[in-house]
Amino acid sequence: MKTLTIPATLDSLKSIREFVMEVARTAGLDRKTSWRLRLGVDEIATNAIEHGYAEAESEEILHISADIGEQTLKVVLEDRGKPYNPQQTPLCNDFDLPLEKRRTGGLGIYLTLQGIDKFFYERAGDWNRITLIMKR
Repeated sequence: MKTLTIPATLDSLKSIREFVMEVARTAGLDRKTSWRLRLGVDEIATNAIEHGYAEAESEEILHISADIGEQTLKVVLEDRGKPYNPQQTPLCNDFDLPLEKRRTGGLGIYLTLQGIDKFFYERAGDWNRITLIMKR
């Protein structure tokens, strides 16, 4: 298992992306699958930083771990931000409307859920735990 513990800042997103792409390469994911995973992890991490920790009074952290199994790559993101289950966010369904008439927000979660093979959320004590699974 490979892990990364990093400050929950937007400056950390580059390191998070590099971590995801490294484990995706190690797992043998093809380019398209790797980019879908990277987009999903990036979206979840960005939301945790911008929304989950928006009112934090001290520097917070994100824990990211990756486990390569025989058939899957599992990436787990954990943060101590406000409880938030992305699966309860209304998904975008207004793609047929002109851009100026679409609602704000939700597109990143939509893209994440559409691009990941399996997605799980749980609240474990004070931690949000989001698991993204990609088939190898």
